[in-house]
Amino acid sequence: MRRLALTVLATVCLATAVPAWAAGADGPPVAGATWPQFRGPEANGIADGSALPTTWSATDNVAWSVAIPGKGWSSPIVWGDRIFVTAAVPPGEVERPVTPRGLAANVTGVTSKDKLRWIVSCVDWSTGKTLWERTAYEGVPDWPIHQKASYASETPLTDGERVYAYFGNVGMFCYSMTGECLWSRRWGTLKMGWNWGTAASPVRLGDRIYLVNDNEQQSFLVAIDSRTGQDVWRVERAERSNWCTPFVWRTDQRTEIVTSGSGRVRSYDLDGEVLWELRGMSGVTVPAPFAAEGLLYLASGCTGSPRKPIYAIRPGAMGDISLVPGGTGNASVAWCRWNEAPYVPSPLVYRGLMYVLNDYGWLSCYDAATGAEVYARQQFGEGGRAFTASPWACDGKIYCLAEKGDTFVVQAGREFRVLAKNSIGEDTLATPAVAQNSLILRTLTKLYQIRSS
Repeated sequence: MRRLALTVLATVCLATAVPAWAAGADGPPVAGATWPQFRGPEANGIADGSALPTTWSATDNVAWSVAIPGKGWSSPIVWGDRIFVTAAVPPGEVERPVTPRGLAANVTGVTSKDKLRWIVSCVDWSTGKTLWERTAYEGVPDWPIHQKASYASETPLTDGERVYAYFGNVGMFCYSMTGECLWSRRWGTLKMGWNWGTAASPVRLGDRIYLVNDNEQQSFLVAIDSRTGQDVWRVERAERSNWCTPFVWRTDQRTEIVTSGSGRVRSYDLDGEVLWELRGMSGVTVPAPFAAEGLLYLASGCTGSPRKPIYAIRPGAMGDISLVPGGTGNASVAWCRWNEAPYVPSPLVYRGLMYVLNDYGWLSCYDAATGAEVYARQQFGEGGRAFTASPWACDGKIYCLAEKGDTFVVQAGREFRVLAKNSIGEDTLATPAVAQNSLILRTLTKLYQIRSS
C-alpha cells in the first residue's frame, strides 16, 4: 500500500477568540463536570446524578445546537467549560452514511478521493461557539474505511492540561487547552482487515497514554509519555485487525491494561508484560472492556461468528485463563454466555444488571454477578432497527441511541419498559457525552447540548 501523502500544516487559530484561562491553574473541575474519554470518567457509560431529561427533540429541551464541520463518529469529550470534537473535513458537503441494519453490509471498504483536513475543535460549553479549531493534517487518504465509518472515528482524550487527538493512520496530535500544538506522532499507514479503517481510542493513566493498533501488518500496544509524546515502552502483538479501545483496570491487587483481541484477550502490567490471556472471542472484536460490580466484562459478537461470548473476569488472574470447550466458568472467569454479545455497542452494567444492546435493535438484560438471564431480546419498535453508539445510564434509566437519531429511554430494572422515544432527525452513530446535567450529542452535521429547560 502506498504511503499517505499528507502535508503538516502550521498550527493556526481559526476561531474568533481564544480563552484567556490556563487549564489546570485552579485544579480539575468539580465532579460531574468532565467526560474526558470514550464512555466517560470510568469508561463505563455511567452518569448518575446528571439529571438528564427523559424527553427531547431537535428543539425541545435543547440548550443550543450548532453546525460542526466535516464528518466524524468520534465521541465528544468534556472538561469544565470546554467541549472537544474531532472530524475529517472534505472540500464539499459531507456525505450521508449508508446505514443498513448491522455492520457488515459492505466488507470491501470505500476510499475518499477528496483532500481532507483532520481537525480538532474546542467548543464553549455555555454557547456552543467554536473557541478554537486546529488543522492537524491535510491530504488525500490512501486507505479505505467501512462505508458506515468515518476518517475520524477515534474519540479524543483530555487530562485537563492537554487534549490528545488520535486519527489512526494519520497519527496522534497533542494540544494545550488553549490550542497550542505540543507534539505529534505518526506510525504510517497500516492495512486493516476488510479495508474497514481504524477506530480504537486512546486511554490514559497518570502521565501515560495507552494506544492499541491491531492491524494486518504490525500490531502493537504502546505506552506514550503524555508530556513529550515519546514511547515509554512498546510491545508487539500477535494479533490481527480489531477495533477495540483498551481499558485501564484498577483493583485492590493491581492496575493493568486490558486489550481485547479476536485471537486472545491480553492483560498487561504497567511495564508491558502479559499478566493473563483468554482465548475464545469472535472473529472480530469491537466492544470495549470495562469494569463494574468488582468484575471485568468482555464482549465480542462478530456477525456470522460461531461464538459471540460475554465474559465476566475476576481480579488477580494470571496465565492462560481460557475456558475448556463448552465451559462457562473457572477460577478466573466468573461466568460466560457464549452467544449473546453485540457486534459494535459496548455492554453496560448498572445497579447489578448487565444491559446488552444488539446492533439489530433489541435489548437483553442479565444478572451482572452470575450471568443469569433477566429478560432477552426486547425490541424497541419503529426507529430502533440499527445501533452503533454504546448505551449509557443515568438516574435509573438506560439510554439507547439508534443510527437514525432516535434515543430510546428504558426504565432500569428487571422489567423491560420503554419510557420515551426522542427523535433528533439526523443520522447519529457517535456515543454521546454526559456532563453537568447535559447530554452532548453529535449528529452527522451538528452538535447538541440537551438538558431540562
